[in-house]
Order: sequence, then C-alpha cells, then structure tokens
Amino acid sequence: MPVTAVLFDLDDTLLWDDRSVEEAFRSASEAAGASVDPAALEAAVRKEARALYESYETYPFTKMIGINPFEALWANFTAGEQPEFRQLEQLAPVYRTESWRRGLACLGVDDEALAERLAAKFAAERRSRPYIYEETVQILDELHGKVKLLLLTNGCPALQQEKLDSVPELLPYFDHIVISGSFGKGKPDKEIFDHALELLEISPEQGIMVGDKLTTDILGGLAAGLTTVWINRTDKAIDPEITPDYQISHLSELLPLVHSL
Repeated sequence: MPVTAVLFDLDDTLLWDDRSVEEAFRSASEAAGASVDPAALEAAVRKEARALYESYETYPFTKMIGINPFEALWANFTAGEQPEFRQLEQLAPVYRTESWRRGLACLGVDDEALAERLAAKFAAERRSRPYIYEETVQILDELHGKVKLLLLTNGCPALQQEKLDSVPELLPYFDHIVISGSFGKGKPDKEIFDHALELLEISPEQGIMVGDKLTTDILGGLAAGLTTVWINRTDKAIDPEITPDYQISHLSELLPLVHSL
C-alpha cells in the first residue's frame, strides 16, 4: 500500500530547538557578570531547573504531555483546558527565577535580583531565536501536494503555537497540526497517533512518522503501526529496545525514502 501521508515531529526535527536553547542559556549566563563562569552557571541552572521541575505535583502531567523543564523556563502556559495548565501558569514565574537563583547559589552567588534578571533574559533570548534547519522548507515544499502532511508535536498549546507563529513559513504546508497539550495526551501514547491517522483518513500502513526522539516519536509510531523514520543528526546512541524502520542523518534523505515506499 503506497504512502499517502507524512507525520512530522516539530522540535529538533523541523525546528532547531536545541540551538535556540543553547544560545539562550549562553547569552543569559554571560550576563551574570565577569565574576561568574558562564559555562558553570549554565550547567548548574540546567541541573537545578530539572530537579525543581520534577519536584512539582504537575510533573506527571508535564511528562505525559511532553513538556520539558527548559521549555518551562520561557513558557507562560496561558492555553490548555486541563487544570494543570492553570497551575503551571501560576508556577512558571516562580520556577524561572528560582531555577536561576539556585544555579547562582551553587556557585556561591546569593542575588535574588540577578536571578530575576537572568530568568527574564533567558526567556527573551529564547523567544528571539527561532531557528529552522536549512533543509526544512525545501523538503516540505517537495512533499507538499504529493502527500498529506501532519505536524504532531508534544508540548503546551500556547508555547508550541508561539514557536509556529515565529516561523510562519511552515504553517501553510500542513493539512493538520496536533499539539499534545490540546489533545490531552502526548507521544508516545498510541491514542494521539490514532487521532492523527483519523484526521488524515489513512490506515497506519499509508503513513510515515518522522522524528528525532526514539522514546516518543519512534516508540509511539511503531505502536500505531506507522513506518518510522528516526532523524539522528547528532549520532545519538541506538536504543536496542526501540528499533526504527529507517534511520537518516539529514532530512534530504527522506525524499527518496518516501518515493520508494
């Protein structure tokens, strides 16, 4: 049965989110002043932010939806129907400042005002850096009109929409956009994949799932019966328990694969 649809993950598949986050951390950490080692501060804030994030009662929900601690360092959580999003909306300002305060404290710096400034700077810097991979638009352009295209992304509805609004050239390519925070469950839950297949009006054998994360995109795609394509740009280690149907290192490799299937 020929392939009639391609489902794409967003972050670090089409958008270069890792670069955006790394540059925002670097810029904010360097703003701490000459007496603070920016690399050490970034490492400390990353560690403290993750630990604090996992301590909140909202953590199981954010894990299910697929919202990571560094997204919460700049998300406002103003959308989403679940009550947990209202909790996160209240928590977010405190979480942002406290993550930087604890990171500074790890380096012997006790300065609440500085923590607030750095938290605000990180959020502003991340918002100012929407990157897409150089081949993203070309690949979507070549697929558009030949197969149906669906964007399947984990995350907070407001934040994922903000990311998409920052790169408006992507939106016209997609027949459907599914955000886990709006649906109520995130990848790898089979239900969100089944929902995507219903929107596309295809059987699993007619679809390809393309994503960068084995534990969400590929695991969920396999469970749903889709052909899975793992884009592994940075030579990540293979997981012997999650085997994608195909592995590529650049999106351009997807085109001949789609044509062959």
